[in-house]
Amino acid sequence: MQPSCILTVNGGSSSIRCAIYEGNASNNVHPITRIKLDGVGHREATLSVFASDNSQATSIVDASSFDKAIDVLMDLLTSMDQARKVDAIGHRIVHGMQHTQPQLIDQDLYNELQQLHSIDPEHLPFELALVKAFTNRFKDVPQIACFDTVFHRSIPEVARILPLPASYRNDEIERYGFHGLSYAYLMQQLGTMDADIAVHGRVVLAHLGNGASLAAVQNGQCVDTTMSFTPASGIMMSTRSGDIDPGVLYYLCKSRGVSLDDLQHSLNHGAGMLGVSGVSGDIRKLLEIEGSNANAALAIAMFCYQIRKCIGAYAAALGGLDTLVFAGGIGENSAVIRSRICEELAFIGIRLDSEMNDGNHLVISSKQSIPVRVIRTDEELMIANLVMQFNPNQMASQGKG
Repeated sequence: MQPSCILTVNGGSSSIRCAIYEGNASNNVHPITRIKLDGVGHREATLSVFASDNSQATSIVDASSFDKAIDVLMDLLTSMDQARKVDAIGHRIVHGMQHTQPQLIDQDLYNELQQLHSIDPEHLPFELALVKAFTNRFKDVPQIACFDTVFHRSIPEVARILPLPASYRNDEIERYGFHGLSYAYLMQQLGTMDADIAVHGRVVLAHLGNGASLAAVQNGQCVDTTMSFTPASGIMMSTRSGDIDPGVLYYLCKSRGVSLDDLQHSLNHGAGMLGVSGVSGDIRKLLEIEGSNANAALAIAMFCYQIRKCIGAYAAALGGLDTLVFAGGIGENSAVIRSRICEELAFIGIRLDSEMNDGNHLVISSKQSIPVRVIRTDEELMIANLVMQFNPNQMASQGKG
């Protein structure tokens, strides 16, 4: 039988989001409780619990290490009546390599994912630590991996294959793309708003948050995306460099003596808008000080420029554009960033309505424009839906790492 109570787990490098959903006979789910732990790695992290009636309880907790953060979360969940009813757990797993659908987390899959730590050291170790913790606390509950990379498996070879020497290239080194759970949700929502464009149109999706990427979708299938082999690639982000000349990396290692570990850390945690501004990777902070800080202004301008350039490139790849969608923390909430991205895109039919944009409306484009939408993404709901649709026969014989 299908699960009737689903727990979703979405672990990031600095936060953990969980939600408990009830399912019904029609395979629909609705949230009962949402939990967010912000500030993982800090002694004063914020733990927020949101009930279905929109009430909120917030407390300050010690999450100075991953282990402490997991303990805080587990103590909360095991004290909740709803959590005791959970009969399936869905995990967001950022890097799924060539998996094309959600998969039961058994020992083989767990071991396989452990081998990918060097590819995604920023996400996978923490995600697998969460899997192990939930295995220990919810011993008889099947856990399902929902991969961020699945959405992008339709990308054709011309965009998927990386131009490496044959001696380096193998079946695993290619463009994978990420934010796939968000993109899948956005396309579902777009289908309820304009089914014809969702199924037959040319769409650019922009998931803009601390991690940021864009995807080009044609006839409902992803055909290209900015992130590649790892989530550090693509456009510049809050603290990630995005794409960078490989010669720079060689120079830093060879001539400046930068170690590979230091390079990995710097490109993920000290680059991007933080690296350019020297102040912050938070777009809100940078917008506050851009008038008096030239480096902050430059960081914002570079971020918007790279996104605008990518939208134009994807319009070329798609042979035109029918809809642009903004999502993610920045894409959903920053009218000024959306405006700056779109202000020079009239040549591909994009014109914003300033009043609609400032009001964060669902459609922020003018009547003379192709539709430009703002859709609030919901990765947890997407995970719950995937778990609800998961073949129950695959849950029958579980074994977890």
